Parts: sequence; structure tokens; C-alpha cells
Amino acid sequence: MMSARLADAYNAQISLELASSHAYLQLAAYFADTSLTGFESWMRAQADEERMHALKFFDFVLDRGNQADLGAIDGPGEPPTSALEAFEIALAAERSVTESIRNLHAMAREENDAASYPLLEWFLTEQVEEEASVGEIVDQLRFADGNPAAVLMLDREHAGRAHVTPAE
Repeated sequence: MMSARLADAYNAQISLELASSHAYLQLAAYFADTSLTGFESWMRAQADEERMHALKFFDFVLDRGNQADLGAIDGPGEPPTSALEAFEIALAAERSVTESIRNLHAMAREENDAASYPLLEWFLTEQVEEEASVGEIVDQLRFADGNPAAVLMLDREHAGRAHVTPAE
């Protein structure tokens, strides 16, 4: 088993990942409302991925013999006013998740919890990819500078990212 302190930190991470999934889904709704369905699809896929991340942490906590304790999830906040703002919100969220995982990794090191290292190092590598992916879209949207034709082109470019459709 993990220490209670470390298990609490993992449980907080599960809630953060679920909150991130919730926020991405809200951003998908914004893009659906603005008929930018490529970005909507991208955000839905990201919401699915964040939920899967939460489940990885969830299973790890359970596999270690600890209790999974899901915390409350706050609403995602005010909707964005542009595609750029939506992706800036996403980038800030990814940076927050990265920082939380770094802190969790530091705590695991403090407690010499070697079983945590592979999982957390995988997540740290994943977060580098997440931040780079979202950051690239932010950069592209900044370069587009609100030009509708450029935003539509980027929307179409990012439509190919598939998301998991829940079973009916």
C-alpha cells in the first residue's frame, strides 16, 4: 500500500484529470456552437484521453491496495470567446496538470515509493507531448490572427483526430 499522504495526492490527481476531461468537453461544446467541428472533434478526443488518464491513476491506486476517493469537480468556467482563447485555456490546463504530476513525482521520491516511478515518468513524458500539441495549435491560431479563412483551415486540419464514442 501507499502511504495515506501519497494516496491522497493520487486521488487529487484523479479528480484533476476528470476536471480536465470535463473542461475539454465544455470547450468541445463551444466549438460545436460555433460550427468549428474539427476543433470540436479534437476537444472531444482530448476529453476522452483525459478520462483515460484519470482511469490509469484510479486503477493504480486500487492496484496498490488503497481506496480511490473521487473529489468534487468544479465547473469549467466561462466559455471562451474565440478559438485562440479556447486553446489558451487548454494550454493553461495542461500546464497545471503537468505541475501537479511533477509534485506527485517529487512526493513519491520523498517517500521512496519506487512503484510510482514508472507510472509518473510515463505521465511526465505524456505531458511534454500534450503541452507541445496544444501549444502548437495556440501558435498557429496566433499566427492566423483571427483571419476566418485561416481559422477554418486549421479547424479542418485538426478534424482528423478521432475520439472514442461511448457504447450505447
